[in-house]
Amino acid sequence: MNGGGSKERIPVVLEGGSHGAPAANLITLTQVVYGLHAVSLVIGAFGAASVVGAFLFGWPSIIAVVINYVKRSEVRGTWLDSHFSWQIRTFWYAAAWATLIVVVSLPLTLVLIGFATWAIGLFALGVWAIYRITRGWLALADRRPLVRVTN
Repeated sequence: MNGGGSKERIPVVLEGGSHGAPAANLITLTQVVYGLHAVSLVIGAFGAASVVGAFLFGWPSIIAVVINYVKRSEVRGTWLDSHFSWQIRTFWYAAAWATLIVVVSLPLTLVLIGFATWAIGLFALGVWAIYRITRGWLALADRRPLVRVTN
């Protein structure tokens, strides 16, 4: 903390030694992307779909990932790049883990344990997705990258 009581901003040094200073509209866009993912998670938590199902197949998350890929070049060299990577990885890792859960659980349903592995796996994956979106959004609110990359 500095003398004025506000949070002190530590400059982030990215690969290549450049200091990332993103445009305000890109910060807002990153907020929107987190918001879209959060809407999908809420729909899954309180709607008829599962958290993971809504996160992977809901329009808000799909739109968010498309925005990430379309706008990614604009955040390169800024601290927002870590947020875009975080959001993209969260989506694709969730898809990979969901596929693994289905592949493992489906044959196990023949001996009934698959229903438990399915439910437990998707529940844990939903909690993980909520954690990832929350952690990223909080870091964005503090205007800091998720992973500090230095030379």
